[in-house]
Amino acid sequence: MAAPCGHLARLRGDDVVSWSSRRARTAVLSAGLTAAALVAATVVAPAALADPVGSTHDFESGAQGWHSYGGASTSSVVDGEFCVVVPTGTKDPWTVAAQHDGITFEAGTTYTVSFTAHATQDVSVNLRAGIGWPDDVASTVALTSQEQEYSFTWNPEFSGEGNLSFQLGAQAADYTFCLDDFELAGDAELIPDTSFDGVLPEGWSAAGWTVTSEPGEGEPLCFEVPAGSGQYDGLVLNGLPIEEDANYRLTFTASASNAATIRTIVGENAVPWRAAFADNTQLSTELTEHELAFTSPVTFPAQSDDPAVGVGQVALQMGARGDFTFCITSLSLKKVATPPPPYEPDVRGPVRVNQLGYLPDGPKNATVVSDATEPLEWRLEDSSGATVASGDATPAGLDPSSQLTVQTIDFSSFRTAGTGYTLVVGEDRSDPFAIAKDLYAQLRYDALNYFYPVRSGIAVDVPDDRYDRPAGHVSGPDGEVNKGDLDVACLTAAEDGAAWSYGTWTCPTGYSLDVVGGWYDAGDHGKYVVNGGIAVAQLLSMYERSLHSPDAARGALKDGTLDVPADESGNGVPDVLDEARWELEFFLQMQVPTGSGMTVSATDKRSLDGLVHHKIHDVGWTGLGLLPSQDPQERRLHRPSTAATLNVAATAAQGARLFAKYDKAFSQQLLSVARSTYAAAKRVPDLYAPQSAGQNGGGPYDDTDVSDEFYWAAAELYLTTGEKTFETAVQSSPLATSDIWARSGFSWGSVAALGRMDLATVPSKLPTRKAVQASVVTGAEKILAWQQAEAFGTTYPGDADGSYVWGSSSSVLNNQVVLATAYDLTGQARFANAVLESMDYLLGRNALNISYITGYGTKFSSHQHSRWLVPPPPGTIAGGPNSQSSTWDPVMNRLYPPGHDCAPQLCYVDDIEAWSVNELTINWNAPMSWVASFVADLGVSGVPTAPVVTKHPSDVSAKKGTSVALRATASGKPAPSVQWQVRDAKGRWVDVPGARTTTLRIVVTPATDGAQYRAVFRNASGTATTDVARVTVLAGPKGPGPKGPGPIPWPGRG
Repeated sequence: MAAPCGHLARLRGDDVVSWSSRRARTAVLSAGLTAAALVAATVVAPAALADPVGSTHDFESGAQGWHSYGGASTSSVVDGEFCVVVPTGTKDPWTVAAQHDGITFEAGTTYTVSFTAHATQDVSVNLRAGIGWPDDVASTVALTSQEQEYSFTWNPEFSGEGNLSFQLGAQAADYTFCLDDFELAGDAELIPDTSFDGVLPEGWSAAGWTVTSEPGEGEPLCFEVPAGSGQYDGLVLNGLPIEEDANYRLTFTASASNAATIRTIVGENAVPWRAAFADNTQLSTELTEHELAFTSPVTFPAQSDDPAVGVGQVALQMGARGDFTFCITSLSLKKVATPPPPYEPDVRGPVRVNQLGYLPDGPKNATVVSDATEPLEWRLEDSSGATVASGDATPAGLDPSSQLTVQTIDFSSFRTAGTGYTLVVGEDRSDPFAIAKDLYAQLRYDALNYFYPVRSGIAVDVPDDRYDRPAGHVSGPDGEVNKGDLDVACLTAAEDGAAWSYGTWTCPTGYSLDVVGGWYDAGDHGKYVVNGGIAVAQLLSMYERSLHSPDAARGALKDGTLDVPADESGNGVPDVLDEARWELEFFLQMQVPTGSGMTVSATDKRSLDGLVHHKIHDVGWTGLGLLPSQDPQERRLHRPSTAATLNVAATAAQGARLFAKYDKAFSQQLLSVARSTYAAAKRVPDLYAPQSAGQNGGGPYDDTDVSDEFYWAAAELYLTTGEKTFETAVQSSPLATSDIWARSGFSWGSVAALGRMDLATVPSKLPTRKAVQASVVTGAEKILAWQQAEAFGTTYPGDADGSYVWGSSSSVLNNQVVLATAYDLTGQARFANAVLESMDYLLGRNALNISYITGYGTKFSSHQHSRWLVPPPPGTIAGGPNSQSSTWDPVMNRLYPPGHDCAPQLCYVDDIEAWSVNELTINWNAPMSWVASFVADLGVSGVPTAPVVTKHPSDVSAKKGTSVALRATASGKPAPSVQWQVRDAKGRWVDVPGARTTTLRIVVTPATDGAQYRAVFRNASGTATTDVARVTVLAGPKGPGPKGPGPIPWPGRG
């Protein structure tokens, strides 16, 4: 690549060349632009470069370092373009070139070159760059008379100083080449010193931790991370310029002695702590390189004099992960030309199982991702590697929700308890799992223990002290702790600004409420009555189920079973009721008191006395890493709503009947509030929470159809009081008989199922109770059909359009609740088995091969979105896949931009910033608790099974007058009943009167000859019939008389 030498322009890690946008001009080079005209313009000589590479190459100020060489070629800048007149007759392409010298290349760096160009005739030329052949890179440029845009990417494997040139020679005719808007972008290093050499470089901070390493070139920097450090503490460097839409590559080599997962952040160092990129990086105990690529959605400056404007930073957050040693040798953050490759989730192996395990008597199913069309062979290995079962999988084709071709495996017949089992298909292995009766015993309590750490208004002190914290929101508006919930005023239009949605509603002057207490709803510090309503109802219902279901483990939810405050443990009240009471007492405080003077609006003078405020939360959004006690925002009550009022009516009525045994005064208070709120809702039945009331500081929880809330509240009031008024309200509701069973399950906005299931299971004198029970079973049949059609065993088939909704894990769970209720009503194993098989989906048998329940399984969600509960406690359910992109957060939009879609079951990432798929909420962990308690009960009582004949009766022969016995047995849970039958003269099978034991004694008579008998075994889950046994009468003298019961008559004789 021979060329004259020029001044050097360096394109290294600290240089990124960026040119201005193109100018509007004539796109075709005029045929009249001759060599003479070019000569008249400024001729560019190769002796000196006008500008080094690094300036804008739009040629407005001259050639900017470009020149031509070779033969009789000439070059000039005309109308803001660099043009070269290329004569014919040259032998080789490199004989004539347009070139820029003095470029330094670095191996391993990605370069992107882009430009616009055209020629007076169609020709193909070479664009080459390098330090001298063979150390060069090249691309072919096909030129036309139309100006076109070009872009090429290079990854040189050489380093050194060289040049870049368009090789224009060896063409058949004279032509003119013109170039404009030239861009050359390489990797730009943003970290001043990428090597640590055993010390903390200038500018870096490490939470004040003591460095334990010794200085030395290439040596790692090491320090001890204490268990008591904050979750956001770590290694930080501030002052990095981050640009929106720019591409970056972060590379570091580090280790953690406990293989901790750290939080890798490129973001801003001030509120609201926005992130350009975040990753949960799993470290190894050995020094390992990690490379992370991203495109930034935001811009942060390198410097800022405004405290409200944060500068860019890189941070490795590693606190609150136990005591361990962290080491790092290098860290690089480069701005690069090449965008990151499309995101693909790490799904590990293709064999998907319940990573926790299976109940011995329960269904055991797995799913294998494979394009194979023939059944795949599988084997089950125990912890020693021995094969204990084997078989063939069943091809299931393309699964719509995951867009994966799969096969299913059923190994339910294997029932031996143990740990360390793995399912093997070819060379692929599943995660290890257990088979055990007590599989779900701890999950029952872990799921319920989620609620104490999210209490508001109380200091949290739990056995695992990582969740200990001061009380939040306990002071008044000007409190020393924070602006708490002790004396809260109503939101005003002035405070809410453009988001104001309540018309002319205002609170009377001086109006405020003490609303300390309750549960924080989700990842923020808001408290919402409608979301709290369904959550507390499901906790109450799981306890109420333990009173009425024959399969509920007695005492499993008694006092002393949960991590609750010391004064609640041992108080004689079941802990789950203590937990529910914390929310119920908050509900009572949210009621508008009598004589308040509050009305619907300035023109609608209906009194709001007795209604309930919809929610309370901050006036503005807060960022992550904020304890409730540190929340600096003002708190405000929002307008009451009919939906919130009926939520309180329903839950207070249910609580009244459950607390009657333990606290009569509180029970009576609850019933009084249930009555007053129901009456208030009847008086103001149309005060809705608007969708737009969720722009500042909290979600809207909007609901404009409260017929389901009226039905639910009437149902609970009837079950508690038995009063005719409420019975009539239940019976007259259009929801009393309608199909309320949706694909996505019931939810905070659709609560009719809560009333329907309680009417079906709680004893009452409701005249239509049997019909109500039948309707629940019908709903369960619908869900069961969906579940059985799913290759991953889930109860959620997706919405009608195939999409997965926000909080899809709760759709799975709430459909499981309906199935479990049907099992309680019928005792049929198929409903219980569907609940268990859906647990497989939640615990890893899914498209992503991840357990959505924290602490359960091999790979589980552990970075749910929360301002302070990080990582979440065991038993926390993640929101789950959400394919409705209109609801996505910035993380999901970054991972799956338009054109790179995700199949519904794959639209999830375990990222703390991904609130649209990975939030934690009280109304999701409530059904998690309910279902966990149900499946834990199945481990105690045994999974129901249909009868299976274990012994068939045999044919017998005997002389008349003798007695013979037929025997049959069958297994099943519960133990099946037996009924012997005999075939009559018309060939019909009829019951033998009184023959209900496993042994049938028959006195042989002449009429008995040729008689046929069978035994029929039954339980709630099915029927099993034995083979037919025949009796033959032998010839000869009469035998001795029978010693047993009297003769069994031949049909039609006696």
